[in-house]
Amino acid sequence: MLTMNYTYRIYPDANQKAQMLAWLESCRRIYNYSLRELKDWMNSRKCMVDRCSLEKEYIISSDAPFPGYMEQKRQLPVLKETWTGLKDVHSQVLQDVIKRLHNTWENFRKRDFGFPRFKKYGQFKSFLFPQFKESPITGNQIKLPKIGLVPITLHRPIPDGFAVKQVRVLSRCRGTQWYVVVTIQSDVSIPDVPVHGRAIGIDLGLERFITSSDGSYVERLKFFKTLQGRLKVLQRRAARKQKRSKNWEKAQIEVAQLHHHIASRRKDFHLKNAHKLCDQAQTIFAENLNTVGLNRGMLRKECVDASFGAFLSLLEWVCWKRGVYFEKVNPNGTSQTCPNCQAAVSKSLGDRVHNCPECQYQTHRDHAAAQMVLIRGLDNVVPVDDGERKLPGKSRTVGGTSA
Repeated sequence: MLTMNYTYRIYPDANQKAQMLAWLESCRRIYNYSLRELKDWMNSRKCMVDRCSLEKEYIISSDAPFPGYMEQKRQLPVLKETWTGLKDVHSQVLQDVIKRLHNTWENFRKRDFGFPRFKKYGQFKSFLFPQFKESPITGNQIKLPKIGLVPITLHRPIPDGFAVKQVRVLSRCRGTQWYVVVTIQSDVSIPDVPVHGRAIGIDLGLERFITSSDGSYVERLKFFKTLQGRLKVLQRRAARKQKRSKNWEKAQIEVAQLHHHIASRRKDFHLKNAHKLCDQAQTIFAENLNTVGLNRGMLRKECVDASFGAFLSLLEWVCWKRGVYFEKVNPNGTSQTCPNCQAAVSKSLGDRVHNCPECQYQTHRDHAAAQMVLIRGLDNVVPVDDGERKLPGKSRTVGGTSA
């Protein structure tokens, strides 16, 4: 079973925009209401057994069941009778909101994420139509239940053999831009990509964004820093406006549009370089970076702007789509080891040239790290013949294909 997501831009009219914004607000209220029930049930079970709180007390019957997914979903018809505007929202959209909350709750129980948080006004930015009997896309329009036909920019068609399974509607830039994420599915099995062809290792950095083991590199573009001055001006203008006024809303839209522009430039840069790497090789190795730790370090602002984690995820997807083998290797010591003789060469962050005192091999620091990534990657997937290792300056081959 193959599942993919295609994102398209849609252009709803004024009435459809107002309707979808009202749906998002209703979904937010349902999410917060259900989360409140869940938190109250938890707080009522963790009070002291030998004393009562002097400030507040959660009075819930001891035999009250946990407000699980099915219990809260059964409450939706009752809430529709008391909450205005809730009947206008598609029933499956509201059910998916409950499902989204309990997926977040399960992630918290597995200790992978924090406790679910309440959504402020404007923070709920998408809703999902979970199933379709037939494709909702006809020509240059998409039919959304209870909303109607909406113009869509179908910049790439749905591939033959794929069926539309669900559609998620996204709001961007405070409701001024709208997108749909169409989930398509086909009953085909795609085998794993084997190791083949020319192999390269890549090193990611803040000076050079990508450095390949063959010596090529790509300079890092500072997307946020380039437009930071403009962003400051817009944010100061917005701060001077009266909150919730029309001028304040216009200023907030300008800030959101600039943030969206920065993110779009960064994603375009990542996507183009991912395809460029796939053009150069058929096997790619990269470092398995701790991106969460990097985003908390002393260079966190630069690391967040570079967005290494997003690039690696995108590169892995592009490699799979284009039939290129991709694997992450252990990043520990790649910049402190000589790729020519495997000797330990300690360097500070300011040392940008690798100069090995053992074998006198000299190259750029990032280039040496990329060569070490390639060596570790090949050691994981290709056996070494007679204990011999090729020099890092020479091309490497996999499966008999020349590099």
